[in-house]
Amino acid sequence: MRAAQQFAARLRATGVLDEIENVSCVLYGSLGATGLGHGTPDAVVAGLQGLAPETCSPDDVRRAWVDWTEGAPLLLDGSHPVPFAKADIAFEARTRLPGHPNAMTLIARDGKGAVRAEETYYSVGGGFIRRDGEDQQLGGHTYPYAYRDAAGLLELCDEHGLTIAELARLNEVSRRSEDEVAAGLDAIWDAMASCVEAGLATDGTLPGILQVKRRASAIRAQLDASEAEGGRELPGEWLGAFALAVNEENAAGGRVVTAPTNGAAGILPAVAMYWWRFLADSGLGVGNAVTPYGELVGSALLGFTGDRAEGADAALSDADVAEANRRRGIRRFLLTATALGSLFKANASISGAEGGCQAEVGSACAMAAGGLTAVMGGTNRQIENAAEIAMEHHLGLTCDPIGGLVQIPCIERNAIAASTAVTAARLALRGDGSHYVSLDAVVETMRQTGLDMSTKYKETSEGGLAVNVIEC
Repeated sequence: MRAAQQFAARLRATGVLDEIENVSCVLYGSLGATGLGHGTPDAVVAGLQGLAPETCSPDDVRRAWVDWTEGAPLLLDGSHPVPFAKADIAFEARTRLPGHPNAMTLIARDGKGAVRAEETYYSVGGGFIRRDGEDQQLGGHTYPYAYRDAAGLLELCDEHGLTIAELARLNEVSRRSEDEVAAGLDAIWDAMASCVEAGLATDGTLPGILQVKRRASAIRAQLDASEAEGGRELPGEWLGAFALAVNEENAAGGRVVTAPTNGAAGILPAVAMYWWRFLADSGLGVGNAVTPYGELVGSALLGFTGDRAEGADAALSDADVAEANRRRGIRRFLLTATALGSLFKANASISGAEGGCQAEVGSACAMAAGGLTAVMGGTNRQIENAAEIAMEHHLGLTCDPIGGLVQIPCIERNAIAASTAVTAARLALRGDGSHYVSLDAVVETMRQTGLDMSTKYKETSEGGLAVNVIEC
């Protein structure tokens, strides 16, 4: 969607939009192999019309291509009508472009058939795109605390007396204000929480040939009934339900937070919600007094502008204070996860098409484990240890979705990985942060394993479960 939206916007910016009479798209490699199951052509149609993933209605994207009326006008960039047919999107699964296995080329022609614009985009993971020939760097911005690996990250934290979350925040505020950073983190959490709630409240059958039944809603009902009858809460089962809820929403074309990918989008929200609901008010990773710098005594939960006056929470109710504390914790969770995720993206991959599911679910599990360790009061080295434990036990994980759908094994895999993240955090918190295998060693091992892995196990649905399970 982002690539198509950017392409259409560039047509307007270069002054050729009104001359365009035809637009087409070719999906290569993994996008071509699993595009139908992933809803990729629907997203392309939506993006060409100017829709953006953060603001569009998911209903405007679901089946946008599948149900397209042949020859109907497509409003390019939201205003310029061009005739469009489903055949204008082609699938070239056997062709892998050298820039990345997730590649797509968009072509715009005028009424005489002459090509007026042609661009190739790569979906590099994490919701990020790269236009062929474009500089991969972020506009040449220099960050105050730049690091290349986990060892460098820890060294910077030691040198400046910072937590990993604080360092990530300071890098963010070098590009935007503290208020914008806080608001952005809160918006991410609100979207995650909304996705969990939507998944827990929706039953039925997921779209696609497999006709997979949604389970999160039924599990929620069972757990609610157990608690209403006086049974003890089962945090671990809720954890799994949270993850299932998000990935069922993803499979149904709902709005999810790409964290770090859509196929692995349930792990961070599930673990964060687990902390929010069961641990935040338990004395684990939460404190009561607020210092002038927004730090909660006894917890190291991070505050932002607006949290910084000493005693600022004094006039608030206990419920308001608890909510504020949880918000601070979630910001710390997300900032810590972000710092860790950047290591995988820079030094290995977060793309299933590039590194298999170890790159998606493994990275997400490590990010969640580190985030949870941070809000449970862990040290920087305990956070690094938790991420290493989580990633180490996902090495070699293949990406072989049945029917090209992000359903089996993807949905359950997120629930299992959420549990692994919690286990990794608890193991790390029981130690002092010292461990034999470093996170950097595991990241490099994941990179090498991804290179060695056969293409058929990297989001092509040409191997593993995808060929050993009958689809109907």
